[in-house]
Amino acid sequence: MKEPSVNVLGGALAPCSTDPVTGFFRNGCCDTGPMDRGIHTVCATMTAEFLALSKYLGNDLSTPRPEYGFVGLKPGDQWCLCAARFLQAHEEGAAPMVRLDATHQATLSIVPLDVLQQYALPEA
Repeated sequence: MKEPSVNVLGGALAPCSTDPVTGFFRNGCCDTGPMDRGIHTVCATMTAEFLALSKYLGNDLSTPRPEYGFVGLKPGDQWCLCAARFLQAHEEGAAPMVRLDATHQATLSIVPLDVLQQYALPEA
């Protein structure tokens, strides 16, 4: 059974993206559970800078991988990132903007709220 879907602000977790479909469970939300070892809980808007950093660090998110049903991401796409990778991007000065309403509260075990708030997109 998955954790209750609560965002980092304490409200209901909003969807992150259905085009492309994101999330560990591929349900459009940054939900998590025991099987999600990477804690894919940060709803982020991709930037060219972040995609280049992620590729450099060994996780190529921009190249399509049709065998996995993955279309490849481009700047502007929203995607559920691993919390630790987001923190690493922050430390490298390449963190993307995030949607706090769509970022799961489990993120807070890795990324402090004040760090997330530095990259918060305005509420829709």
